[in-house]
Amino acid sequence: MSAPVMPEPASPVPDLPSPTLPSPARPGTEAGAALLARLRERLSPRHVLTEDGDVAPHLAEARGLYRGRALAVLRPADTAEVAFAVGACAEAGVPVVAQGGNTGLVGGGVPHGGVVLSLARLSRIRAVDPVGATLTVEAGAVLADVQAAAEAAGLLFPLSLAAEGSCRIGGNLATNAGGTAVLAYGNARDLVLGLEVVLADGRVWNGLKALRKNNAGYDLKHLFVGSEGTLGIITAAVLKLFPRPASRAVGFVGLASPRAALDLFERLRRAAGQGLTAFEVMPRFGLEIVLAHVPGTQRPLAGRHDTYALVEFASPRPGADMAAELESALGEALEAGLAEDATIGASEAQNAALWRLRETLPEAQSREGGSIKHDVSVPLARLPEFLERAAAACRAEMPGLRPCPFGHFGDGNIHFNLSQPPGMDKAAFLASWARFNRIVHDVVHELDGSIAAEHGVGLIKRDELQHYGDPVGLDLMRRLKAALDPHDILNPGKVVALSADPPSALP
Repeated sequence: MSAPVMPEPASPVPDLPSPTLPSPARPGTEAGAALLARLRERLSPRHVLTEDGDVAPHLAEARGLYRGRALAVLRPADTAEVAFAVGACAEAGVPVVAQGGNTGLVGGGVPHGGVVLSLARLSRIRAVDPVGATLTVEAGAVLADVQAAAEAAGLLFPLSLAAEGSCRIGGNLATNAGGTAVLAYGNARDLVLGLEVVLADGRVWNGLKALRKNNAGYDLKHLFVGSEGTLGIITAAVLKLFPRPASRAVGFVGLASPRAALDLFERLRRAAGQGLTAFEVMPRFGLEIVLAHVPGTQRPLAGRHDTYALVEFASPRPGADMAAELESALGEALEAGLAEDATIGASEAQNAALWRLRETLPEAQSREGGSIKHDVSVPLARLPEFLERAAAACRAEMPGLRPCPFGHFGDGNIHFNLSQPPGMDKAAFLASWARFNRIVHDVVHELDGSIAAEHGVGLIKRDELQHYGDPVGLDLMRRLKAALDPHDILNPGKVVALSADPPSALP
């Protein structure tokens, strides 16, 4: 097993079209002017943005899939100003769409009327408790800054994803973000102890308790985590922290099939237990396009394999030698025929090089033309079946199509992306999005999976949720929305729609 060379980091490149949402309803000129005047008086004119150049960056989602309109962008400085702004908009009947870093991938932060409420100025670290292993932060804190604050206290905040340098913790919680550490630490939902939330009428719920145990009634925070700003606006959170790893090791493994990947995962989990902190999978096509399009990357293994797994062992134990443990476990897998080849990083630079092969795959895929994307999850034991069935069905529908399924294999979450056939018109390919939604999501549904794994529902999957969701569950969601936001002020038309004529959810 040989060590790879570390290349330089790169940024993802979007590859999606930019259609627009239907024209939003706007308040009358007189009513809108009165609302803006009231907001300027409290927030100051410089934080009520109405010029096109100031508003434009807040109108499109990260991939450019949707573009909306807004009366203004509000930039409150604290929770009290958020509460005032939401209350004023509620009285005027004007919708409010909360935004953090606007890095979402399902159109959930795109406004189609009303105002955008940016939480960027609510960026303070309110408290660090090394003994209780908690961090209290405001919703506008950038995820990387939250990680740094935990590190400064000698601890770890494990949520990690590609946009961590620009996404904000409020949005991470509102969308129940996943990322690369879910296998060991859970989703964003599992990393929060308490919340502060502004409700649709402008009241503030103070649930900022740093308690590991609290059975005093309903656990209200979980209503708002993952609600995508449709039930309330998160303004602060108490987050769980963990011991920092003292030792870690990263390996890259060549495998004969997704079934072999599952067998390897089971073996490594038995060997390392909680020490198995990542198990990411990508196909041969995925690695080949990374090597072709991302400068500085190098082939980590001599041969070519059907499936590749990036695995990580880590431990907070002083003196732990995770490289030796990973080498032993992979050596046994090679001897047993579960793996075809493997390499282990010999330094942090080489570990980063291996991770970069996985993390730059979305960028590389964008260079291959149009990409139809699905963020899905199925029970772990059924992942190989899903990958085989979904790929076969998509290829049968469109000869020359190139499936590129990759992602968080260890927790059952796959980004089942489809690259266009070489030479096909990109727009024509992307026009097939709904067709392939039905093919892929039908397989997911038959295997008791979820059509929205870590990116959320937003706008793009709202109608798919209506198609596949449990009727009783959907009714409960609508009842919750109606109870907490009876006038449909907060992010209307997303996740579940209460209005009779919501905007189209198809790209």
